[in-house]
Amino acid sequence: MKDAYDLIVIGGGTSGNGVARMAAKAGWNVASIDSLPYGGTCALRGCDPKKMLVAVTEGVDWADRMKGNGLKMQPSVDWPDMIAFKRTFTDAMPPRIEAGMEKAGIDVLHGEARFTGADSIELNGEILRTKHFHIATGARPITLNIPGEAYLTTSTEFLELTERPDRIAFVGGGFIAMEFAHISRRAGASEVTVLEMAERPLGTFDDDLVEILVEGTEELGIDLRTKAKVLAIEKQGEEFIVTVDGVGGAETVTCDLVVHGTGRVPNIDGLNLEAAGVEYTRRGIQVNASMRTSNLAVFAAGDCVDSGPNLTPVSAFEGRVAGKNLLAGKDERQVKYPPIPSVVFTLPMVASVGLSEAAARKEGLKFDTHFEKTHDWYSSMRVGAQRTAYKVLVEQDTGKILGAHLIGPGAEEQINLFAMAMRAGQTANQIKAMIFAYPSYASDIGAMV
Repeated sequence: MKDAYDLIVIGGGTSGNGVARMAAKAGWNVASIDSLPYGGTCALRGCDPKKMLVAVTEGVDWADRMKGNGLKMQPSVDWPDMIAFKRTFTDAMPPRIEAGMEKAGIDVLHGEARFTGADSIELNGEILRTKHFHIATGARPITLNIPGEAYLTTSTEFLELTERPDRIAFVGGGFIAMEFAHISRRAGASEVTVLEMAERPLGTFDDDLVEILVEGTEELGIDLRTKAKVLAIEKQGEEFIVTVDGVGGAETVTCDLVVHGTGRVPNIDGLNLEAAGVEYTRRGIQVNASMRTSNLAVFAAGDCVDSGPNLTPVSAFEGRVAGKNLLAGKDERQVKYPPIPSVVFTLPMVASVGLSEAAARKEGLKFDTHFEKTHDWYSSMRVGAQRTAYKVLVEQDTGKILGAHLIGPGAEEQINLFAMAMRAGQTANQIKAMIFAYPSYASDIGAMV
């Protein structure tokens, strides 16, 4: 380990590794630091491992949907085998990433970095200096400040469970809670409870489609409680007692595991940003459109900053902009976010891109809403899907797509086509004129606009 660099990157995930590689390729002397195994949240503790668990439970979902349609099977999930399957990916990632970075000439370091000045950090008791920093420390579970919070299992720990608890309660009703609740129930958990303090789960997604998902969630056997604020968690023997302020007053949920699913906040608490002159708020490190901080020698990107939505593709996008400006020595590029799709990987999946109806009205836009439940469409009937629908907002004067909201099989891919069309400025008529392969989920898009 050297004590002086051209660039030190703090964070070994999506928005950090790319910048480190760009600088190393340009001949810079680069170090990368992470206190956790390299790969970041998405590859090791979020998107990718979660989707592998979803893939296993899709077998159960498929059999349920096709029951009575000629498929005679009733699969079940072997939890230890499923986690072992997930590890075939996650266990290999850190050494693979580190080896690649070392091959690129990057010093790969481990430990908790803490700023000691505008151009220096402390790492494992040593002071390292550099001309530039890039911060990409991601996010962590939000602190709830409730009695018994220490009993909460994080999403990271949930993905490492070697055995499945039979009774599981999820605190919160966002991406993590809803996705893991569906996984748990299909994997055989007898009692799965979701405790959401708002009026409905998945507050950023379309109301009508979330209502359809809620129906499917409850039909699956998940106890979804809204307006349910968790007040405390107690441990009694091997059980946990969750006290909730619900619609009817105080109530309790008894379970074998309580999972934190209320959201995440920027992971910047231990960096001592004040010493570096880097300004931040509760929303994260403050950056300009070039991803530069108040300390002009420091860039930041991803979930730790106060910019775009906390999604892995956004982190990568921001990292590329930061890296380009860092190497140029000036702010040549600025972040201009294209339409950004997002997906909740429940079964059925819910996907969204662009404006909601409320947001479009707030902007004073004139638009037509195309909304239909599609359980009787061929693409739904073919796979026995009952909870399917779309809502597409089309601007009246231009015919351009303002927003698209989907639920059902194929939604996670259809939404990307909508995002491409919106980025290209295509109108509803131009989309209708497209010739898609048929029968396919993509071929439904023309009928949605």
